[in-house]
Amino acid sequence: MNANMNDPADMSAAAKGQFTLTVEVEFAAAHHLRDYEGNCARLHGHNWKVIVEMTGARLNAVGMVVDFKTMKKAARAAAEHLDHRYLNEIPPFDTINPTAEHIAVWFFDELSVTLNQPTARVSAITIWENDRSAVTYRA
Repeated sequence: MNANMNDPADMSAAAKGQFTLTVEVEFAAAHHLRDYEGNCARLHGHNWKVIVEMTGARLNAVGMVVDFKTMKKAARAAAEHLDHRYLNEIPPFDTINPTAEHIAVWFFDELSVTLNQPTARVSAITIWENDRSAVTYRA
């Protein structure tokens, strides 16, 4: 039996799985890695790319899990905090190494506070520090 896609009640019943929504933002920032042997111990910068994933199973009356606009606004605000900055001077990176892994956790924590809701949550953050190197944090 096919769900009537024009009827929100039928669409909700038809959605038996999870939806994953994804938005992407960018920021530029410099850093160096403490106690690291190699080039990254020296001051250098990246054009970081941040991919935010949210997961939910329930659609609202409009037929969305979360509005992409809401996700982008929150992700841009978090990225703005780091944009064109020296990460080693910004808490918590003034005490922990500003690795891609730590930056991913920072974005996850920051965005979970603003975006999580009873029907959807931040499920993953991927940080690209260049076109070939990325880390994904899931919780």
